[in-house]
Amino acid sequence: MIGILVPIVIFVGAFALIFGIRYLSNKEKMAMIERGIDPGNQKSTPKPFLSLKFGLLMVGVGLGLIVALFTVRGVFNAKLTDSETGQAVAVYFGSIFIFGGLGLIVSYVIEKKWLDQQE
Repeated sequence: MIGILVPIVIFVGAFALIFGIRYLSNKEKMAMIERGIDPGNQKSTPKPFLSLKFGLLMVGVGLGLIVALFTVRGVFNAKLTDSETGQAVAVYFGSIFIFGGLGLIVSYVIEKKWLDQQE
């Protein structure tokens, strides 16, 4: 019974998601037209440092994974017990978020320095 319902629910859910997005997008454009704004003439602001930000974030996440791997292998060099597995997972998540955050901070410092030079 469940094997039959899963594809049906997935299909209906995907259809509802796409329909909802299109409906809300149309509603937003109609509200813009009512206020006198041309919905087709929106220019996005340039984001010159977006790739730098994501690049440094990914480098930070990669470094976090490597540091976590070496930390877990160094601290728990034998087979992990159940209680140590939870600690190893915490080391992985902590390292990922710490080094990812450091990557974003480095990105901010580079952007700030560049913008200060432009002024």
